[in-house]
Amino acid sequence: MAFEPPGRLVRALGETAPAGDDWLAGLPGAARRAVELRGLTVERVQVPGGRSSLVLLVRTADGTPAVLKLAPPRARPESERAALAHWAGRGAVRLLEESPVEGELLLEKLRPDVSVRSLPEARALLEAAGTLRRLWVEPPAGHPFETVAERTGRQAAAMRADAEADPALAPLVDAALAAREELLAAPPEEKLLHGTFRQSKVLAGDRVPWLAVGPDPVVGEPAFDLARLVRDRVEDLIAQLSGAATTRRRIKRLAESLEVDRERLRGWTLFRAVESGVRAGRVGRAGDAELLLEFAGWL
Repeated sequence: MAFEPPGRLVRALGETAPAGDDWLAGLPGAARRAVELRGLTVERVQVPGGRSSLVLLVRTADGTPAVLKLAPPRARPESERAALAHWAGRGAVRLLEESPVEGELLLEKLRPDVSVRSLPEARALLEAAGTLRRLWVEPPAGHPFETVAERTGRQAAAMRADAEADPALAPLVDAALAAREELLAAPPEEKLLHGTFRQSKVLAGDRVPWLAVGPDPVVGEPAFDLARLVRDRVEDLIAQLSGAATTRRRIKRLAESLEVDRERLRGWTLFRAVESGVRAGRVGRAGDAELLLEFAGWL
């Protein structure tokens, strides 16, 4: 079977690939070796799939449905493995393989075409928030995970450079960086966070109704994790005449339901929206950048 990477993956990795990176070129061969090593039967490549990994729907030697995921080092698959092992299936997809092969994850099969995003908006937010709450646990002792301060520090440096190159970005970037400094000055408790949580990262399962997939784990305060959920379906929010008011109500509702400080949630929502918008503009996704920065302006 040919293991051609989906176009979505090729485009997404092409935006961030460092010079000389040949991971995509070697992916078909790596996928064949991974399948043969485990004695798997491939049903199909998941399309459109994710933006950072190749996902194969497979069956193990005993016929168990499973998912084989292959990701490049820059997607931090070993950090994902460590987080999934720590969660041990609580709120997240379960690892099926104890002996790791770097960059390869064998996971329980969920229903890849059914995410929380398929539900009506109010129900989707409720189910997504409930799933996220289960992931917020104490990180393991001596954990290998990046912290919120470290991750946002790298992002802040890139945002400053972009604002210097395009002064029109400066007001929002300055506001986002000021919010970050204030939030990091007095952080509350630290938990293991999903890191890139949104409605499409919650898939239907068999052992429980909904499970999270695709973490880029980080250790920090829960408000950082919840901030990405605030702007879910941002295109719908922007299209509403009452979009700004709806966003404020969403922040209030999510903060109260998950017992997160509302102002801290607003601050991290601002930082993450501006960071995503600036990054989208940097790689040529002008439409996404416009949506995200308009959303950030409401905060």
